[in-house]
Amino acid sequence: MRVTTDLAEIDLDVVHRWLSEGAYWALGRRRETVERAAQNSINFCALDDDGTPRGYARVVTDSATFAWLCDVYVEPGARGTAVGKALVGAVVDTLDPMGLKRTLLVTADAHGLYEQFGFELYPNPERVMQRGG
Repeated sequence: MRVTTDLAEIDLDVVHRWLSEGAYWALGRRRETVERAAQNSINFCALDDDGTPRGYARVVTDSATFAWLCDVYVEPGARGTAVGKALVGAVVDTLDPMGLKRTLLVTADAHGLYEQFGFELYPNPERVMQRGG
């Protein structure tokens, strides 16, 4: 398996299906929205040796101070095979040289995965706000 950040190698139709049908945070997301988000982000796709996509992650960043890791998805048949570790490892390897002050993410169920890469619970969640939902 390898992880690519080359958007030309990432099948956005597959990513759209994964997110819009299988990701609790993105159910019903339109194909056009997936494409626009990808075009304005750093994308990571885990590919099998034959090029079949097995997982995806996206990072929104200013490349200087902050990043948001989002849309991390591993296809059900590949869960438990280190695809998530490969994706998050590639994200960390890409972002570390930028010297960012903070990288955030939100997860309902994968805390253990992210903790392996240095993520921890936000120390002051009462300071975090949102607009929309």
